[in-house]
Amino acid sequence: MTTRHTHQTACACQHSQPAPPTAPARRTLPQVSTGAVAVVLVGGVVLTALLTAVAVSAISVAVAAVVLRSLLGSGGAPHVRHHHR
Repeated sequence: MTTRHTHQTACACQHSQPAPPTAPARRTLPQVSTGAVAVVLVGGVVLTALLTAVAVSAISVAVAAVVLRSLLGSGGAPHVRHHHR
């Protein structure tokens, strides 16, 4: 006597076993080397220092211009333009 095995096709509406729970998707951060982090930090510090130096230089030039203008403007008689006809 031969035993006949019948295979049932999976139906979308009837499942004999519940679907296994899926693990929550975890986002993994890309692996970054310590050297890359150090380069970015040093670059940031250098750029910040350069920006600060430019700002201090600009302020110094502005202060020097105001001081020179006040010194030249108050030195002696006021400048009067004479129009020759």
